[in-house]
Amino acid sequence: MGTTQLESVPEPKYWHLKTVLSDALDSEFAVGEILPNERDLAARFGVARATLRQALEQLELEGRLQRRRGVGTTVAPPRMGVAVGDAGHAWPGAAPDSWQAVDGAEAAPPAAVARLLGTGAEEAVHTVRRIRRTHGQTVAAELLYVPAASVPGLAAIDAPGGAARARAVLRELQRLQLEGQERSVELGSARADDAKQLDRLPGSPVLVVTTRYSAGGGTAAVAVATYRADTCRLTFGGLLAG
Repeated sequence: MGTTQLESVPEPKYWHLKTVLSDALDSEFAVGEILPNERDLAARFGVARATLRQALEQLELEGRLQRRRGVGTTVAPPRMGVAVGDAGHAWPGAAPDSWQAVDGAEAAPPAAVARLLGTGAEEAVHTVRRIRRTHGQTVAAELLYVPAASVPGLAAIDAPGGAARARAVLRELQRLQLEGQERSVELGSARADDAKQLDRLPGSPVLVVTTRYSAGGGTAAVAVATYRADTCRLTFGGLLAG
């Protein structure tokens, strides 16, 4: 490959480089192919490695590239559509739920979740960890927070811990009459525990979907789902986001 120098442009240099790199991905590289190392790429385009990293990070955020442990930076396949709409209007765990419960425990939720639930800052709630798989790949990890008041029939003997506790909490939650859902989506960075579930590096870009479930005139549960931003295209009733 020859050396391509970037001309002076009014936009940030890394942004123009991102466009040039995107064109190169389309014309020179196949899906799954490993990119040259940063030193070679920086030399080819005549930019500092810091500028190159900014462009690569932007392309990763846009789903064009993937950084894989022990492999390097590869060309990403097209994003897959993942439905997160409320067409089913059902509790987590109710059919046809595509999530798998993997763990359950009791712990105080993050402050932002506690505010949504209306619980005390140090008040422990049931916490259910779930994962979502599409085409054999884990695309999302979720933490579902359920106050004890929402599942009064849950007996300790029925939920000793782990996945058994998670399934018991979901089962009891479905006894309530669901009144509505409120959902928000924002860009975030993968925490260490979520990154491990998603096979991503900590700090990788993710889409965070927060859902508040209401019943009995209040908030009965809050779910915080972390989706891989590099592989997912979230769909809402036919509309696309991400």
